[in-house]
Amino acid sequence: MAAKSTVAGRSPLRSTAPKAKYTRAVPVIAALDTEHNSEERAVMLSEYATHLRTVNNKHGRPYQEKTIRTYVEAVRALEQWMTRESIPGDFTGLDTATLNTFFRDYYDSHDRGGTNSVQRNLRTFFSWLEDEFDVPNPYRDKKFQRYSAPTGGKPKTLSSDFITDLLKVTGNGHPRVREFEKVRDHAMIRVLTEGLRSEELLSLRLEYVNLNQGLLQVVPLKDARAAGEGRIIPLQPKTVIALTRYLRVREHHKLSDSGWLWLGSRNRGHLTYSGLYRMINRRAKDAGYGSVSPHQFRHTFADDLLSAGVAEGDIMTVAGWKDPSMLRRYAADMATTRAVTAVKRMGDRY
Repeated sequence: MAAKSTVAGRSPLRSTAPKAKYTRAVPVIAALDTEHNSEERAVMLSEYATHLRTVNNKHGRPYQEKTIRTYVEAVRALEQWMTRESIPGDFTGLDTATLNTFFRDYYDSHDRGGTNSVQRNLRTFFSWLEDEFDVPNPYRDKKFQRYSAPTGGKPKTLSSDFITDLLKVTGNGHPRVREFEKVRDHAMIRVLTEGLRSEELLSLRLEYVNLNQGLLQVVPLKDARAAGEGRIIPLQPKTVIALTRYLRVREHHKLSDSGWLWLGSRNRGHLTYSGLYRMINRRAKDAGYGSVSPHQFRHTFADDLLSAGVAEGDIMTVAGWKDPSMLRRYAADMATTRAVTAVKRMGDRY
């Protein structure tokens, strides 16, 4: 067996025919350099963030903090570009031609998907500028250049070898492992394999865990998702064991009285998305793989259950999907492989 490379990293994805090529994701947003940020734009950005926290989205619910961060980071990317290009004034002075130039420059250094994402995330900001400062909205201009989302893209499914190796580098659930960080990371990875969204995972509280029955309860995040008090997630036996061991070492954490299930290492508080992302990619690097997203575990969950013959309606219930198109999208990556396997399993038909 060839030695694992920790430099370039092996692909963590599940192979298809032909074999899929894994491309390392390019960060969409650069970090904000506050030293070069104009005071006017900084104040305006702060006001915009406050606005998002005081209004509801199109579903009539408050914006999630993750959504607010994404919208604000898109504005920061625009502000950085304005600084590099020595464009004076605040955001209200941006016309359609200038904004088109920004997106073209962004496209040159990123991909079409990243440009489309930033363009969509800035739409709310320019609507806010229009309402708040009574300035023309470039998005309404016929000369505004739009970047469409990539077509034909399919979510990528993680390979079983990758998940197995990830569990190994976090102690493999061995009862003698007592290190808080390893035990926590192992439990989080196992819970991710149960199909939870990242925000659902991070929003778990102690009272949502019922290990006697092997269940988790997650709360709805958006109006379009599961309504009521949340949905029930059945856990694999090894996930129950991993959570049991995590709760045991969690008792020695400085903030063990906190209601949040997942606590940070070095006695830090409630784990955030950035902490989850860094943890997954640190463990992937330890195992000799390239970069991954926590959300890819949800794609893998859909493929695992479909491959095992679980009914689509049951998968939708557990995953919190109301629209079957979501299941088809998440499971598209391995659809051909599943179909070929199912037909070959039948053997001779005549």
